Amino acid sequence: MTARPVRAPGPDDLDRAWRTVSAVLAPTPVVPSPLAPDALLKLETFQPTGSFKVRGALAAVAALPDGRPAVTASAGNHGLGMGYAAARSGADVTVVVSTRASQVKVDRIGAFPVRLVRHGTSYDDAEAHAMGLPGHYVSPYNDPAVIAGQGTIGRELDAQAPGPLTVVAPVGGGGLAAGLCLWARERGDVRVVGVESAVSRAVSAAVAAGRIVEVEVGDTFADGLPGNLEAGSVTPDLVGSVAELTTVTDAEIRDALRFLFREHGLVAEGAGAAAVAAVLAGKVEVTGRPVVVVSGRNITVPTYTEALLRT
Repeated sequence: MTARPVRAPGPDDLDRAWRTVSAVLAPTPVVPSPLAPDALLKLETFQPTGSFKVRGALAAVAALPDGRPAVTASAGNHGLGMGYAAARSGADVTVVVSTRASQVKVDRIGAFPVRLVRHGTSYDDAEAHAMGLPGHYVSPYNDPAVIAGQGTIGRELDAQAPGPLTVVAPVGGGGLAAGLCLWARERGDVRVVGVESAVSRAVSAAVAAGRIVEVEVGDTFADGLPGNLEAGSVTPDLVGSVAELTTVTDAEIRDALRFLFREHGLVAEGAGAAAVAAVLAGKVEVTGRPVVVVSGRNITVPTYTEALLRT
């Protein structure tokens, strides 16, 4: 597939995203945690859509060319964010999900004023279909406004967590980690550690190769993490220039879900607990105060129950 021309975001994009996001969303809380000495959890589970993805969606919809419809692909949470942004702005939005997308997320997307299309059996299938539809394509990760929107987490941490910091966040397509790296470069005392699923390592493979490469994607209940990258994606360069990368297994994510429930009474989805899993498993070398992003809570009751009970 021919790469779309996508520019990498810069400081001005982060400023614009911050103005948009901070006018709509209250800062999400940070809470102390026994996860590691002096650790804080950044609870994006408190967002109105249950995930950090609403930040990038709000920024992207605000940046749409006047009157142009938006089309996007989503594993679920980005679609929820785009639905939320559409409801607030009246924008014309189409969301494409695969037939294997989380039903709880699909049902919630359908409650927003969007066109919901189901296509293919994977996120990659949904993405390819969405990119062929008319309208301005808003990638969940490969979009300057989306990346900058996710970086507004950092702007909140400026007030919530004096440095130096080690900020740990999940990585699927890399939009969140790229946004945090954009912010970290301007702050100067922040390390970013990105956490991929061990069965889907598209960003780390691209960083290692210096180009986008196709990887084998295995099965994981952390449905927000797996998938290959769009050709020409800008996220690996942004992430590779600042962040360190590690991986976690499904078993380690299940341990993290149990930890969050036991120690904090918090429900998280698999991808949402990936950063906690990496710290809990000793896969992150912490320098400065650790801030661990709990990125989403949208999980079905059966999936969550099975994850908690499975050994």
